[in-house]
Amino acid sequence: MSREYPIIAVTGSSGAGTTTVKRTFERMFAREDVHAAFVDGDAFHRYTRQELARIFREEPERKDELSHFAVEANLLDRLEELFQEYGAHGTGTYRHYIHAEDKSMIEAGYQVGTFTEWQPLPTGTDLLFYEGLHGGLVTAEHDIARHADLLVGVAPTMNLEWIQKIDRDMRYRGYSQEAVIDTILGRMDDYVRYIQPQFSRTHINFQRVPTVDTSNPFEVQDIPADAESFVVIRFRDPATVDFPYLLAMIHESFMSRPHTLVVPGSRMSLAMELILGPLVRHLLAQRRFR
Repeated sequence: MSREYPIIAVTGSSGAGTTTVKRTFERMFAREDVHAAFVDGDAFHRYTRQELARIFREEPERKDELSHFAVEANLLDRLEELFQEYGAHGTGTYRHYIHAEDKSMIEAGYQVGTFTEWQPLPTGTDLLFYEGLHGGLVTAEHDIARHADLLVGVAPTMNLEWIQKIDRDMRYRGYSQEAVIDTILGRMDDYVRYIQPQFSRTHINFQRVPTVDTSNPFEVQDIPADAESFVVIRFRDPATVDFPYLLAMIHESFMSRPHTLVVPGSRMSLAMELILGPLVRHLLAQRRFR
């Protein structure tokens, strides 16, 4: 765990809702005048979309082993190197992966499914903020989780996660429903092997649980609204949490276990602000004190 150069990592599967948590942090950073270096986990994929398509045409048997969740399909050595370098010196290199929703990058001439060039992180940042698939990954070769000063997991119930992914990939990325379902099924082994274990290493988990019928996630349907869900928030170290304060501030919240707070989905943003804000301020206070 670094102090001089803190690292916050938000980890979750594709479609889990990590971007929602990222926006909460962005608002906090703007309010607190925090200058963060933002890094997207997709930037550490090993292959462009075109390269993957070529590999699958030439070696179709490799399709299951090269999902974006898999170790083999990602530059995890470079990701761990970035975390090590930033934690020690506040420096490192990064790049961007271009998605269909990255309109400004596309207008600048980049193609969807490709990368920008590697470049140095901005200088003079207060912390590194990572959002992606592998922020809490531990394997025989890599221990990325140990570098994070604050590790946040986003893991909605699986059916909701799939509904959100299908909706996003069809609406914004131009995939058919069948293609998205094939991707989900093809990644299942890697999901169980590499993604789910990370949620046992996080400092905090946010899990949205719908209160409407999501029993068939592969039926085209609207994503449950925030008001149609609860958020289960699990803390690894409950002794550091002021639960009476949170219960008083978040209307209709309650404790389901000694380390677990449940809040109405419509108050998820408030809960994140109340929980994550003090943690960010604590990290920065340690840095400035040092």
